[in-house]
Amino acid sequence: MLEHISPTPQNVLAVKAVGKITEEDYRSVLIPAIEDQIAAQGKARFVYVIGPEFDSFALGAMVQDALLGLHHWRDLERLAVVTDRDWIANAMRLFAPLIPAQTRIFDAGQLNEALAWAAA
Repeated sequence: MLEHISPTPQNVLAVKAVGKITEEDYRSVLIPAIEDQIAAQGKARFVYVIGPEFDSFALGAMVQDALLGLHHWRDLERLAVVTDRDWIANAMRLFAPLIPAQTRIFDAGQLNEALAWAAA
């Protein structure tokens, strides 16, 4: 499931991954929230927390993540990933040069720093 994190700076969307993330989580939570932020601000600033409560991504969630990235390729201004998972951090390092947004990886426990960076 994806849970909204609050409070956050007004210009930042933040969600936390809990358990297994599904296609429905993307369709009902993440995609509408990002599209609302883009409509309101022109660009999205997003903090994604993938920490100890996260189990896995369903295949459908991975497909939706890729489609979201393709559909809103230039609509993301800043992307912060807060994680304790090496494979998530390594994937971000691998794909960050391909993403037009500013990206940064934060260690688990650095949520406040990630929110401040995303808002700046």
